[in-house]
Formats: sequence, C-alpha cells, structure tokens
Amino acid sequence: MSQVKVGIIGGSGLGQALCAERHGRPTEVATPFGNPSGALVQTDWGRTPVVLLNRHGPGHTIGPSGVNYRANIFALKALGCTHVIASGAVGSLRERIRPRDLVIPDQIIDKTTRRVPTFFEEYFTAHVELAQPFCPVLRGHLLACAAAADTTVHDGGTYVCMEGPAFSTRAESDMHRAWGGDLIGMTVMPEARLAREAELAYALVALSSDYDCWRPHPGDLDSHELLKEIIGHLQATTANAVELIKAAVERFGEIADAASPAHSALELAIWSDRAHIAPAAREHYGPLVAKYL
Repeated sequence: MSQVKVGIIGGSGLGQALCAERHGRPTEVATPFGNPSGALVQTDWGRTPVVLLNRHGPGHTIGPSGVNYRANIFALKALGCTHVIASGAVGSLRERIRPRDLVIPDQIIDKTTRRVPTFFEEYFTAHVELAQPFCPVLRGHLLACAAAADTTVHDGGTYVCMEGPAFSTRAESDMHRAWGGDLIGMTVMPEARLAREAELAYALVALSSDYDCWRPHPGDLDSHELLKEIIGHLQATTANAVELIKAAVERFGEIADAASPAHSALELAIWSDRAHIAPAAREHYGPLVAKYL
C-alpha cells in the first residue's frame, strides 16, 4: 500500500482552516449518490498527495443531518484516497478531557436516525465488520505525531454521535455519560461506517470545545460570554489540530506500507451469490466494488 493518498475531512472550524492552509486544484466529483459538500481540493503535503474536503461546505452552510456523507466518501474513493483523517468539534463528557484538548477516539455509539447508513441498498447484500470503527494503524500514527500539537492529545474514547442540530438536554448528557460516552458530537456517523464500506482506513481527530451540559457553567457567565468562550476554545484547538494533521501527513511514509484491516473490508462482507448480482451493480458502485465484481 505504498501508493497512498490521504483524504482530509475538515469539520467545524477546521474545514476552512485546512483549505486556507494549502493551495491546490479544486475538483468537482459526480457520484451516484448526489453531490459532495463542495469541490474537493487536490494538493500535496510534503511527499504525500492529499484531498481536502470541507464537510459542512463553504461558509458552514450544511448542518450535520444535511451532509451528504455517501457522496463525500464516494468522491474521496473515486479520487484514489486510501486513508481518511477526519476532524470534528465535540463536547467533553469527562472531566479529564478539557476544552482545547484533542482526542483520537477508538469507539462510537450511534444515535443518528435520519441518515442513510450504507452505500449498499440495492443489487446485493453486504455486511462490513465494524467492531473497531477507527483504523488502528492510522490511530497509532496520529498518536505518534501528538507532540506536534501544543495541547493534550488523549488516546481513545467513545464518541456518542447524536442527530442534532440542537444540543443535548441535561438528562441526555447524564445518560451519555452513564453509557460510557466520553465525547458527544454530530458527524462521525455514518461517515466512519461508509469509509469502512469503501475500504478506506479512517480515523478521527476530535476537538474538545466545552463540557457539554452535564457540568454546570459558572453562574456569573451569561450566554453571550459562554458562546464567546466556546468559540475561543474551538479556535485554539483548531490550530492545534491543524498542526497534528499536518505532521501526520508529512510523516505518512512511516505507515505507507502498513496494511489496514479496512483495506479488505469487503472481501468477506458481500454475502450475495455473485451469480445473482446484476452486471449493473459494478457500473453503479464503480470504485467501491471494482476489486470484487
């Protein structure tokens, strides 16, 4: 797997920051699932080719439930990506994960209800394994590059993905903590599941912006000051996340030949008899199934 190409999905704040970091070639990609969030920017960091995608679109105009996750992941696959480093703002559900910290999570609890969770709705049945929703090789590489970020980088954590766009009630926040959740966010699913179906090694850099609502805010802080504080945390942690991701990409040669379990995720996942799969399936799914049909 020496011919790597890294897709980078920027979430709240970080999407625009990453695109501003590099000049590249904007590329429009048509997919069977509609349009991606915007043009994908192809460029290079060091010796590594990368594709940048702003998850929420230019100006952050697409909400979490409105993101076309299937089109985004398909477009990255169509452009030859082998790995995806995603980012996203989160609320912390644990005292030890402070605002401005970064987390490289290792587990997910999916609470979304309005999003299509699979590419494979027609032609055949596919069941991908998702016990480890994040690539262990890519996670390890991000952690090995943690010194590039001027903040604490936590190894592991369970990300609770809620539908949104409204934030949790206090009772919900307490419930998420009781479930074992460490982070609360709105975008990692179905993105991580679709990346696995596309055989892309996927990992997340989570940006802690606040303590959600389980931890009472200081009584003398009004809502405007609270929002200002959260935005300040997000801006600071965005800068650190950019540095971490840049270091990971520039040092990608360290794991370029390391096989990820994700790279063969469909090998045993297609349960349908090949003799009963219509030829149109290959044309429809294109790069997702070219190895198998």
